[in-house]
Amino acid sequence: QVQLVESGGGLVQAGGSLRLSCVASGRTFNYVMGWFRRAPGKEREFVATINWSGGSTYYSDSVRGRFAISRDNAKNTVYLQMNSLRPEDTAVYFCAVDRYSGSGPRTYPDLFDYWGQGTQVTVSS
Repeated sequence: QVQLVESGGGLVQAGGSLRLSCVASGRTFNYVMGWFRRAPGKEREFVATINWSGGSTYYSDSVRGRFAISRDNAKNTVYLQMNSLRPEDTAVYFCAVDRYSGSGPRTYPDLFDYWGQGTQVTVSS
């Protein structure tokens, strides 16, 4: 069983930055980890994923070039550095683990086995 705890959310002005962290308890070092988000009135959507080694990363078109996902397997932690934030980035951000050890893109929420409770990110204009 894996438990995930996100932190780092908050209120920021447009153009600002935030860094989200997600600490996992349990074995995650050889699995894909990812970030998803859900904006008010919308479905949960893919943001970014990273494979076990950190050598393969994938981003949604809406965040590519502004967000960066990384992981520290020694700390069982995955990060999401968010720069140049926009009001449309406002959402609850969720960390997730997919028990997949490959390097292919894993962008569908249904593929992921464990989820955190989420952290709110609000970007004001």
